[in-house]
Amino acid sequence: MKRQFTALAFLVLGSSICLADQQAMHATIISQTSVSCGSKKKGKNQTDLMCQQYTVRTNTTEYQIRQQKPEDMEILHPNTPIDFTLNKNKMKFKANGKKYEFLVVGTSAINPQTP
Repeated sequence: MKRQFTALAFLVLGSSICLADQQAMHATIISQTSVSCGSKKKGKNQTDLMCQQYTVRTNTTEYQIRQQKPEDMEILHPNTPIDFTLNKNKMKFKANGKKYEFLVVGTSAINPQTP
């Protein structure tokens, strides 16, 4: 009986920790730029590929995120509010009724705004 209680306690504790990592955080996309993300060679011609990179700001952190594939070209406008989750180096969020998954390529802490 004691062993079952211990196993159940670990299960509940472990699942609550996993759920805590997946809670959505509020943020705003504040800027968008196009950056080089490789090249594509077709015959003798080589073409630079461009990816969209965004700055996403929360109350305490700024994230630089980049689309994973150049084919996923879609512009998200600045001042778009999002609720996102982080999983390792990926940020997942929903904006304008579509789901997105971006790579986190940089982070920086920001000072909380004082009144």
